[in-house]
Amino acid sequence: MVVAGAHGGAGTSTLAALLPAVWDMGSIGPLLEVGRSPLRAKGRPVVLAVRNTAVAAKDATAAIGALAAWEERVAALAIVSDGGPEPREATARFALLEGRVGGVVRVPHVRALRLVEDPCVVALPGKARLALAELRRLVGGRAGQC
Repeated sequence: MVVAGAHGGAGTSTLAALLPAVWDMGSIGPLLEVGRSPLRAKGRPVVLAVRNTAVAAKDATAAIGALAAWEERVAALAIVSDGGPEPREATARFALLEGRVGGVVRVPHVRALRLVEDPCVVALPGKARLALAELRRLVGGRAGQC
């Protein structure tokens, strides 16, 4: 699979390590401005990572539009919590995106992930394990786990 971030700090590298991904694209945000596709997924499912904020939801909308124009289908939108509540504006925008992606998964905040270099050493809580399992299901179960 390919994991890309709708913006910087979306949790892309952490998700890529935990799934693990075939390809960690990092943030595609800067490439949206130049109008060229940074992805060559070649049929691999794309997971788009985004934080749970209003501005991040706006970035996700732009990224999904660009990916569609580049003929890349988003298999899953991974909404990664920053530890705070999701604003109503973000929730509304994410709801509008549901029909444009294969599925939406909310990945809970896991404080311990901020404290380690290797996300695979963290014993994830049940909700986080369930979110990762749902992401794997949406991409067709092609990804392993750390």
